[in-house]
Amino acid sequence: MNFLFAWRYFKAKKSTNAINVIAWISMVAIMSITFAFIVVLSVFNGFEGLVKSLYSSFYPHVLISPKPGSKTIFVSPEQLKQLSGVKDVTHYSRIIEEKTLLQNGDIQVPVLLKGVDDGYAQVTGVAQKIIRGKYATGTADRPVIVLGNGVEGALEIESDKNLYPITAYIFKGGESVNLADLYGSVAAANIITGGTFFIQADIDNKYAVTNIDFMRQMLALKDNEVSRIEIALSDESKGDAAAKNIRQIFGNNYVVETRYEQNKSLYSVMTLEKWAIYGLMTLMLIVAAFTMIGGLTMLVLEKQKDIQVLKAMGANNRMIQKIFLSEGLLLAGIGAVTGIILAVIFCWLQVKFELIKLEGGTFLINYYPVELVPRDFVLIIATVFIIALTASWFPSRKAALQPIELKS
Repeated sequence: MNFLFAWRYFKAKKSTNAINVIAWISMVAIMSITFAFIVVLSVFNGFEGLVKSLYSSFYPHVLISPKPGSKTIFVSPEQLKQLSGVKDVTHYSRIIEEKTLLQNGDIQVPVLLKGVDDGYAQVTGVAQKIIRGKYATGTADRPVIVLGNGVEGALEIESDKNLYPITAYIFKGGESVNLADLYGSVAAANIITGGTFFIQADIDNKYAVTNIDFMRQMLALKDNEVSRIEIALSDESKGDAAAKNIRQIFGNNYVVETRYEQNKSLYSVMTLEKWAIYGLMTLMLIVAAFTMIGGLTMLVLEKQKDIQVLKAMGANNRMIQKIFLSEGLLLAGIGAVTGIILAVIFCWLQVKFELIKLEGGTFLINYYPVELVPRDFVLIIATVFIIALTASWFPSRKAALQPIELKS
C-alpha cells in the first residue's frame, strides 16, 4: 500500500512545477551516476583482468624459492617425486636465475637470465607469447636465448634475424669478487638468439630465458641445486591448499608462495584503486541525494492536507513515514534501474564494436576493455538503496510529524 501511495504521488501533477522538475533531476542524477558507476568499475575490471592475465603468463601458480639470504636451494629426486604426487600439481619446472650482462658489440644490457628445463613451457605462458622467432632454449653446449621485447630493443637486434651470437657475462657461483681481477670472477659465453616474447613492460624489460644446464655450467652449481621451482596447478583457486601440501614436503627451509603472494603489492594496489573509485562514485551519489531531499521536502509541503486526511482516517506516523520513504526509494529505484540497463547496453556495445579507443597504440589492445562482474551490481544497488533510504528519512520524518489540522 505504501508504494501505491508513492506511485500515485509520483505520477500526479503537482501544483508547483518545480517539484516535478526537482524529482526528475534527482532521478536523472542517480541514473547518470549509476551508469558511470557500473561503466567505470567494469573498465577497471577489464584492465585488472588484462593485467592479471599478463602476469599469469609469467608467474607460476605456486613458487618454491630459497629463504632471504640464500640464492639457491637443494632439491632431492625424492622431493621432486613427492611434488609430482601432490594433488592438483600438473607440471613443475626447475629454474636457475641470475643477474647477467648481455653484450652486443658495444651495447651492454643487464638482465635477469632464467635457465629453464623442458617443463617450463607447460608451467608458464612464455612460449605462447613469442612475437618473433620461436621458443627454444637449446642445450648446455649450444644454448639459445629468448629475449624479452624490451631487452631485445635495448640490444638493438632482431632475435630471429641476428646472424651473430651475443655474449653473456655472469659472476661465477660460490666465488668472491676479486676487484683486482674482475674477469677471473666472471664466466662468459656466446649465446645465439632464438626468439622474443612480449608480455608486459616490467617483465619484457628485464628478463630473458635460456637453457638450465648452460646456466648450471656458468654458475658452477651442483646437479640438485636450483634457484627456484615453478609449479602449475590444474585449478589456480586451489593454490592455498596445494601450497600447504608442498610446504609439508619441503619444510621450513624453503619459501612456498601462491601467485597472489608473489605479487601481493600489485594485487593490493589494484584492490585499493577499486575501493578509491567506489568511494569517489559514492560521494557523487551522496551529492545527488541532496537533490532528492529537496524534492521530497517540497512534496511533503505539497501534500500536507493529504497527510492530515490520512491521519484523520486512522493512519499513524509510521505509515505516513513509510509512504514518503517509499517515494524516495521509488525515485532512486527508477533512476538506478535505468542507469544499470543503459550501462549494460553500453558495455555490450563496447565489447562488440570497440566504441572508445585507447590513444597512443602502445598497449596490447587498442580499446578500453570492460568486464561486468555480478558482485559490482550487488554492491552498487546496495549503495544506492542505503543512500536513498537515508536521504528519504529526513523528509519522511517531517511528514510523519505533521499535526492534524483540517481547518485552514
